[in-house]
Amino acid sequence: MATVLITGVGKRLGLALAHALLDDGYKVIGTYRSDYPSLQGLREKGASLYQLDLLDDAALNQLISDITQQHKTLRAIVHNASDWLSEKSAAPAEVFDAMLGIHARVPYLLNLALAPLLQQGATASSDIIHVTDYVAQKGSAKHLAYAASKAALENLTQSFAAKLAPQVKVNSIAPALMLFNELDDADYRDKTLSKALLPKEGGEQEFIEAVRYLFASGYMTGQSLHLDGGRALK
Repeated sequence: MATVLITGVGKRLGLALAHALLDDGYKVIGTYRSDYPSLQGLREKGASLYQLDLLDDAALNQLISDITQQHKTLRAIVHNASDWLSEKSAAPAEVFDAMLGIHARVPYLLNLALAPLLQQGATASSDIIHVTDYVAQKGSAKHLAYAASKAALENLTQSFAAKLAPQVKVNSIAPALMLFNELDDADYRDKTLSKALLPKEGGEQEFIEAVRYLFASGYMTGQSLHLDGGRALK
């Protein structure tokens, strides 16, 4: 059974993707920072779940050790773990370090450490997928460090694609609005929807199908799939 590591499976897109890949027949290793009742459903399907702060080097190294000891190969890594801090949330240096840490440093370290498992995988190629963001290409006046960190992750997509070819394909998915939060009010929703040519939520399934497409592709690496509803053309 092919194994996929997904970081950030506690809720929203990561949770939905983990369920979908388990249903597709993959073995899923998932990481989460905070426990949620919804994770029980993944456990019941057989997912191996690890609660940790990925920014804690000791915990990250233990995760890497556990995976390398328990698995001879990996089919894919999906770097979904994320945070969304503005410059108002903490001291600027702390915000910058946290954003670069979770969005660039952690994927960088995991990719380097687990690349041998991906390269030893199979007759077909394996995959690394970085979940970036629409703002990686345009920046953000309110979330400067966040946007910069996602741009760094997009650059790492190209670097790791060159480094790990041809055994491992490395691509990114750059979403804009995929799901509103429950507490988002009507004004915010209307304003956000008006920014896209396709004024609607992308939805969990759109993201899942993008991951499946990249898994199935035999000829795409170093690229980014933009799931943004046409925002760049508005």
